[in-house]
Amino acid sequence: MSLITHLAERRKAAGMTQAQLAEAVGVSRKTINTVENRVFVPSTVLALRLAEELDVSVHDLFELDGEA
Repeated sequence: MSLITHLAERRKAAGMTQAQLAEAVGVSRKTINTVENRVFVPSTVLALRLAEELDVSVHDLFELDGEA
């Protein structure tokens, strides 16, 4: 299984840049970029911080692709 991310769409809908979101949740812009590009799977804590900052649920940001 791999992670599907909707982070970029939700971030853009909130009118935020990667740098703004990164600063708000206490990580680097590169971290946001690598999560959006499925290079890095965020920790539970980071996923919760991202969801809180974007005012969505974690399920709105991430899902599993269903492949075994």
